[in-house]
Amino acid sequence: MSVWIEFLGYQAVWFAAVIAAGNGRWWPGALAAALFVAVQLAVSPRRSALFKLLAAALLAGAIVDGALALSGLARYAAAWPSPQFAPLWILGLWCAFATTLMRSLRSLQRRPALAALLGLIGAPLAYSGAARGFDAVAFAEPAWHGLLALALGWAAALPWLARVGRDGARGASVAASGAGA
Repeated sequence: MSVWIEFLGYQAVWFAAVIAAGNGRWWPGALAAALFVAVQLAVSPRRSALFKLLAAALLAGAIVDGALALSGLARYAAAWPSPQFAPLWILGLWCAFATTLMRSLRSLQRRPALAALLGLIGAPLAYSGAARGFDAVAFAEPAWHGLLALALGWAAALPWLARVGRDGARGASVAASGAGA
């Protein structure tokens, strides 16, 4: 049941972030993501692994969405702190999503091709929904250029994040078994 609660919690964070951003507010999405991540950290038996994964997610989000913003391929609503960087609310979404790689999407940790496929297809769908449904992001014309760059960025980032989650979880398990010896 906790997998479903996590899934629904992440969906609530996504909607809070894109609806608020579409209305010109960055902080509700950032706050929702921070609360979600804090709960995930509180219930995680592998906090150090999760911290590593969160750092990796921030880096991936800063690179992928930052490159889109800097290149002008995408324009983010509520672009705080600057329109040339990935906004805080989108970085919060990266972190919130990354936490799901430790439980509900844990199967991606051993399936890099599936993780790449999910990034390649899922990211453009999610961002298109945020664009069309909530005006949280806009793509420069022709929009397919930005969506393709986004798809390729996520197709590269998601397998890497899944591996960071797997390696962190494995390291935490080894450390825990060594501590009990």
